Amino acid sequence: MPMSPRLKALSVHLLTASGAVLSMFAMLAAVEGNWSLMFLWLVVALIVDGIDGPLARRYDVEKNWPAYDGVLMDLIVDFLTYVFIPAYALFKSGLLPGWTGWLAIIVIVYGSVVYFADTRMKTKDKSFAGFPACWNMVVLVLFATQPGEMVILLIVILLTVTMFTNLKFIHPTRTQRWNQLSLAMCMIWIALAGWAAWTDFSEGPVAKWLLVLTSLYLVLAGIAQQVIPEGIRRVR
Repeated sequence: MPMSPRLKALSVHLLTASGAVLSMFAMLAAVEGNWSLMFLWLVVALIVDGIDGPLARRYDVEKNWPAYDGVLMDLIVDFLTYVFIPAYALFKSGLLPGWTGWLAIIVIVYGSVVYFADTRMKTKDKSFAGFPACWNMVVLVLFATQPGEMVILLIVILLTVTMFTNLKFIHPTRTQRWNQLSLAMCMIWIALAGWAAWTDFSEGPVAKWLLVLTSLYLVLAGIAQQVIPEGIRRVR
């Protein structure tokens, strides 16, 4: 027997809420210092976050189950999985010892909570205005590449500053321009991130550089779209 539209909408809400359970699993792994398992849970949470939005729009959750605020639920889960747990991992892992670790976690959580509350975070083309606080992705790449302390701190500060600019960052599933390429890059990134975590960050140089390259695309594609006029054609 097919599900009614209301039950489908409720199921989407419950799928979104499962992200809170995944974040708890990730946090328990982080407390034990099991960073690989922590990131595996965060990757699963990222996949759920990528699925529930399209499903929410498809089954019109605002109309069919308006009692639950799906946007608010999503923001709560995102702050846990995108910001709070990755910041904890960055601090406790030893990648940023001493004052640099303290500065990083303060900058990350303070800047991100202000950004999450900004009603201007979405652009007209469904991209993000400013870096969308995807620290789960950033910290995973830092674990995989192990750059120097000052490089990590500089990356954290620069990305936080960009939160409060008009620089555009794509939404891989919603930004229409270059949509197929962006979606492919995102799926490759998720596969590489999952592999890195599964192998305890001994994924090998090829996978590591592919992870870096796909990350650079996801970070810079929106800015490139601001620079490159839409509809530009190559002159032969």
